[in-house]
Amino acid sequence: MQNAKREQLSQLRKSLTERLRELERLLPTLLARQLMVKGSVYQLRRKCGKPTCHCANGTLHESMVLSWSEAGRTRLRSIPERSVNRLRRLTERYQRFRKARARLVQISKEILEITNRIEEVRRSEP
Repeated sequence: MQNAKREQLSQLRKSLTERLRELERLLPTLLARQLMVKGSVYQLRRKCGKPTCHCANGTLHESMVLSWSEAGRTRLRSIPERSVNRLRRLTERYQRFRKARARLVQISKEILEITNRIEEVRRSEP
């Protein structure tokens, strides 16, 4: 085999190994057994619409809400103060999971591309 092909194979193997290591680092997030909740927790500020209410003068009503998307629409649910920290942790887990999932898809494509290139370099004419 030519030196150029050996060098190319070496680089491809190195790239493949790096992707597999990254995949290994994603596994704890993807395989965790902890519950998670889709959405985000944030403080909503709004006017109620009553002309005599203090919110009409600029002091808006505040409430903590869970926001998520369902069937293409944004949904909101008020959450009690005692549940805010718990729901915030659960939504952060969901966001970490989705980020890891997106990277898994990307890594899978990269692994397939690298594997195809390794095959091309190693294949010889019959």
